[in-house]
Amino acid sequence: MEFKRRACGKVKEITAMDIMEKTRELGEMIQSSAEMEKVKAAEIAQNEDAEAQKLLQEFNLARMNLVRDMNEGKITKEEAVQKNNENFDRVGAHGTIAAYIQAKKEFDEMVNQINSILNYYITGQDPSCTHDCHTCGGCH
Repeated sequence: MEFKRRACGKVKEITAMDIMEKTRELGEMIQSSAEMEKVKAAEIAQNEDAEAQKLLQEFNLARMNLVRDMNEGKITKEEAVQKNNENFDRVGAHGTIAAYIQAKKEFDEMVNQINSILNYYITGQDPSCTHDCHTCGGCH
């Protein structure tokens, strides 16, 4: 796979290896980002918090029990989802768990933005474009 790019009037071949190198650089930048550092710090804090670990174990056990009860026909899928969401909200209110959830959300948003930008430059299509010009000011 080769691409051509103009730089200072010269045509430079861009190889798959060039792209892979830039991809590695991007990965290293993401790994070193403030968002990733927050996720790592929040994960360590959560792992070191005995109460948080107990809550997470209880949540996982409750989730497995809900799946079992749903599979046995004791509760509906909707009831299982509702109870699981209630349990998640309760667990997610705990300090270190809430901090991890927030840090992970911010990191995921950054990664999604990066993916959207890459997709735009690969396909030329803005992922937010609905192709219905009534929803925005138009493409140009």
